[in-house]
Amino acid sequence: MTCRSAPVTAFPVRAPAATLADVASAAGVGESTVSRVLRNHGSFSEKTRKRVMEAAAQLGYVPNRIAGTLASSGSRLVGIIVPSLSNIVFPEVLSGVNQALEDEGYQAVFAVSEYKMAREEEMVASMLAWRPAALMVAGLEHTPAARALLEAGGTRIIELMDLDGEPIDIAVGFSNLEVGRVSARHLLARGYRRIAYVGHDLAADTRAAKRLEGFEGVLRDQGLALMERSTLPTLSSIEAGRAGLEQALARRPDLEAVYFSNDDMAFGGYCLCLSRGIRVPDQLALFGYNGLGIGQALPQPLSTIRTPRVEIGATAARLAARNAPAQRIDLGFELIAGATA
Repeated sequence: MTCRSAPVTAFPVRAPAATLADVASAAGVGESTVSRVLRNHGSFSEKTRKRVMEAAAQLGYVPNRIAGTLASSGSRLVGIIVPSLSNIVFPEVLSGVNQALEDEGYQAVFAVSEYKMAREEEMVASMLAWRPAALMVAGLEHTPAARALLEAGGTRIIELMDLDGEPIDIAVGFSNLEVGRVSARHLLARGYRRIAYVGHDLAADTRAAKRLEGFEGVLRDQGLALMERSTLPTLSSIEAGRAGLEQALARRPDLEAVYFSNDDMAFGGYCLCLSRGIRVPDQLALFGYNGLGIGQALPQPLSTIRTPRVEIGATAARLAARNAPAQRIDLGFELIAGATA
């Protein structure tokens, strides 16, 4: 089953980036003074420094480190900030981005935030300072400061892998809320009622939190609730999935099914079932997310949701290279029934 909604929604054209002259005008000083303050070089009073810095922050000004070098020809760089490289998900996104950008004559530059919003904020400021042709970031949630920079930077911004919220500019992905809903409906249709959730740090992975929100919403509509929730304060991993399921079963040995935050975690849960002689899905059903090859290579292919990661990267890259207007593109997802739930 493939799920997708209306493919394109248009948004207004974005305003240009704030300039050194804009900061100077707002602060009531000359451009040379603004330059000295921002470079922290030369003479200026503390009062002037404070006025300039406040004006720069208010306007979302980012110093242009490549000034005249690319002013006439335009940058051929596209920045990409991903939260992780620990599994195949974001490398596949980057693969789609890189191939499409090469076809369009652009170069990708990427950084990894490790699911830390403060780190993402630093990377946003750093990349925008190089005036890339576009900047891609994962998800729609950012720190207030990072969002202000993204909104005011004058650079094409493309948010990936999520459509549940208000995009800054262009958004390419799918609804994580709907992924959770479809997952819950699948388990309920199979007759499972005593269901647990096993996942990782939901405060860091906001998209996983949205999937769980959608999942629980469907349960509530049916007068049900999760029997157990085991979330480990770590990044996703096979080991965390195994440990999380072990915790859940220790508290509720009568569970019928487990919804995992992703396939890595579900693979770890499957390994625990093998070691304990728990028959899947007869004694315990397992459901994942991402549609990774590792889950489909199991003796019983994992029941999961497959997401179009390479297509998302390639689509975003083409929009960046062609300076497309603001829009929201839903590439949908696919339910893989598998053999574990």
